[in-house]
Amino acid sequence: MSETTSGLGAFLRARRELVTPQQAGIPAVGVRRTPGLRREEVAMLAGISADYYLRLERGRDRRPSVQVLESIARVLQLNDEHLAHLLSLAAEGPRHRRRRPRKEVVPPGALRLLDSLVQPAFIEGRYLDVLASNRLARALSPGLQVGRNQLRDMFLDQAEQAYYPSWEAMAECYVAGFRKAVGNDVDDPRFIELTGELSLASPLFGRLWARHEVREQTETLLTVNHPQVGRIRLNRERLSIDGSEGLRMVVYYPDPASGDADRLALLASADLPVTKATSAPSAR
Repeated sequence: MSETTSGLGAFLRARRELVTPQQAGIPAVGVRRTPGLRREEVAMLAGISADYYLRLERGRDRRPSVQVLESIARVLQLNDEHLAHLLSLAAEGPRHRRRRPRKEVVPPGALRLLDSLVQPAFIEGRYLDVLASNRLARALSPGLQVGRNQLRDMFLDQAEQAYYPSWEAMAECYVAGFRKAVGNDVDDPRFIELTGELSLASPLFGRLWARHEVREQTETLLTVNHPQVGRIRLNRERLSIDGSEGLRMVVYYPDPASGDADRLALLASADLPVTKATSAPSAR
């Protein structure tokens, strides 16, 4: 059954296959055709019937109690973010006709703030589209031009990958953050388009997506290989924008009085066109 019809079942299957019998504290008995725990082992450890757990994975019962889900989460060793995601999947209502894509429009005040920042900064939507960026962000990376999609670039653009020595770790973080941002809204046309494209074009994306990892992108360190000023290590902060669901302002900044700060200052002082922050609404 596809994820669009049973997000709960797909999530349970994926997370079950990541827990070994040893991690669950039971003996690994017999030949196993797939990795991880068997369905009946999860059911036994969670204190529910194997038939009921099978119905959950097959999407035949999408309204289990919170107590049942918490028992399963304990067996699958889910953290708080994964448990919250599991509860949201179980709470989803009946499917309706697919909605038209929502436009993501950056508020004027956020654009003015973006333009005033001396650090590289940009605004991203819930699908990781770059909706606005300031001058220094565009100088830092071509991938921060308005209209680019960070998720697509990270998996499909080799030039963008070359900017980041740890691009595969970043890609994993992006996938987990993207799944958390979308939540149970898996019939969203933009979501279907993007995940379908990447699943076909990138085996790495397919493997990461199949894990159903869910994680908030919090404070992060990243390293950029810049062709003009060399390697720069930067901190990254994501800030919610009031009144704009799903939009975040992302700010990169170096540690003070560091070589990274000097290199970023050199990039900022380069002979680049002086332009204000640019933006474009996303109709996707």
